[in-house]
Amino acid sequence: MPCLSVLFLAGLLLAGEGRLKPAMADQPVKLLAFGDSLTAGYGLSEAEGFTAQLAAALQKMGRQVQVINGGVSGDTTSGGLARIDWALADQPQVMLLELGGNDMLRGLAPQITETNLDQIIAKAQQAQVTILLVGMRAAPNLGADYQKQFDGLYPALAKTHNLLFYPFMLDGVAANPDLLQGDGIHPNAKGVGIIVTRMMPSILQALDKVQKPAG
Repeated sequence: MPCLSVLFLAGLLLAGEGRLKPAMADQPVKLLAFGDSLTAGYGLSEAEGFTAQLAAALQKMGRQVQVINGGVSGDTTSGGLARIDWALADQPQVMLLELGGNDMLRGLAPQITETNLDQIIAKAQQAQVTILLVGMRAAPNLGADYQKQFDGLYPALAKTHNLLFYPFMLDGVAANPDLLQGDGIHPNAKGVGIIVTRMMPSILQALDKVQKPAG
């Protein structure tokens, strides 16, 4: 009888596991936006920031996604590497990796940026997180050699790690004063809206790897 009881209990557990799978599939996907001030929403209200506008846009599309703001203003890739383990403790399924802009503004060697991003990517992939790598571009005043090395590290990492890749965070916004705050660097609320719209196809591609679209 004990053996039969054990088998009966095991059968219930297995049956329960089978019933739980569809319910778990309906749970919101955790999307971690891991970056610097562009992700954090520097200079904007909470509702105007990148993660808030992204969450609102996804909700309108009927997507069940919990967007986690993992942006820290002023953060470098070294800072990101120091806190990635803590960020991954939230167990996100998707990560938008947007770091490197502050490395560039400080004139740090592109090799350092690439090495740090490589380690962040490795940790996220070890945690089975789908990554969308978001690139940045160097300012022309840093020189052609620096610009070539810095701009090239993002597509190289995407190729090496077989990542989804969005080439430039500020695409369609950079150098447009109507879309930037007074510092000429950070997007205003309208600029953030354009970033979200332009990046959305890549974000949906990442989400589709872990979540079936509604309907």
